[in-house]
Amino acid sequence: MLDVSRLISRAGRSAATGIDRVELAYAQHLIAAHNELGFAAVNAVGGIGCLAGAEVEPYIAALSAAWADGAARRGDQRHIRRLALGLRTRALLRGGRWLRAHQQSQFSPPIYLNVSHFRLEARAPIARIKRDAGARFVYLIHDLIPIRFPEYAKPGQDRRHRRRIETAAALSDAIIVASSVTRRELEPYLRRAGRSPPIVVAPFGCRLPAATPPPQPGAAPYFVCLGTIEGRKNHLLLLQLWRQLAADLGTRAPRLILVGQRGNFSQGSIDLLERCPTLRGLVVERNDLPDREMAPLLQGARALLLPSFAEGFGFPLIEALALGVPALCSDLPALRETGGDVPEFIDPLDSVRWREAILAYAAPASARRDAQLQRLAGWRPPQWEDHFAAIHRLLAEVAGAASPAGQ
Repeated sequence: MLDVSRLISRAGRSAATGIDRVELAYAQHLIAAHNELGFAAVNAVGGIGCLAGAEVEPYIAALSAAWADGAARRGDQRHIRRLALGLRTRALLRGGRWLRAHQQSQFSPPIYLNVSHFRLEARAPIARIKRDAGARFVYLIHDLIPIRFPEYAKPGQDRRHRRRIETAAALSDAIIVASSVTRRELEPYLRRAGRSPPIVVAPFGCRLPAATPPPQPGAAPYFVCLGTIEGRKNHLLLLQLWRQLAADLGTRAPRLILVGQRGNFSQGSIDLLERCPTLRGLVVERNDLPDREMAPLLQGARALLLPSFAEGFGFPLIEALALGVPALCSDLPALRETGGDVPEFIDPLDSVRWREAILAYAAPASARRDAQLQRLAGWRPPQWEDHFAAIHRLLAEVAGAASPAGQ
């Protein structure tokens, strides 16, 4: 039973975050496989209610269309919100009692699968369904960034995320992570809990439109920074750098396109975007860009820029590389694991090296860019099919351990 609480909470949003994409991929996979275990959602009183696949499928279809095609901007927000309200109502009506009655008819214990961190700081509901319905709990941990870097999160978010991780350490029957970096950071919590559930490292896949138009020859060079505009993503370095490029190069400076919504702790970046006259026309924000528009925009860039201070996996990196676009990114363990030896890695505080690399990649005949394209030719992006194959093996292990006869 996949918990789709986060997707239900995103009704009306015109663009998806990385965690949104993961939960959506799981929901689409289960629907396509005609999975009979169904779905679940946290309800308004903090309980967990069951949802049938036939009830969830129309909502998933409408939401994925909005994020892929921009359909929500054409007046579909109201329809999506109505579908979400119906799911919330059903989850409220089908609390623990309905779950117990439903699952008592099943041979194998249910597996409650949460891949979004949603409401996992509340341990009691999960403990209840484990106790009352004999459910097994499988949890996907995206990262421990709010704990390790509380300065980039909302006040109190570090404590809240620590409770989520402690819930997983105490109650999980198996854990999924997308990188070995996250696995290593998780191990101290498991040791403190005195538990050693199986952990699978399964990188996320990439789903972007397969066919995109090629970049127009002779177009002005530009770079793309993909991600929420927030302190952790280090947009401020790029904006200050582009202000220097504007002063030094004038109209010969390359363009910068920021794809992502405005987030937390980004006031310095927003001030530059809104009030710095030298950036006008040179730096462009695209806050609500659907995938069908984002993919060709990214494909035409000289490079993806990812100067983050912390990452757990790096969705923008695999999206760029999967489209054949070079990447300049921070020298972080998670990004090295995701990108291998393809990108150029730069210290997120080294503005001199960022400037040198950007100017080198902006040149029409760039030896550095060509060298990365050669490395990229041998790179294979992670596939969702491989991810789910690993997950199904893990779930079978959990189910087998739960079965009295090991069946």
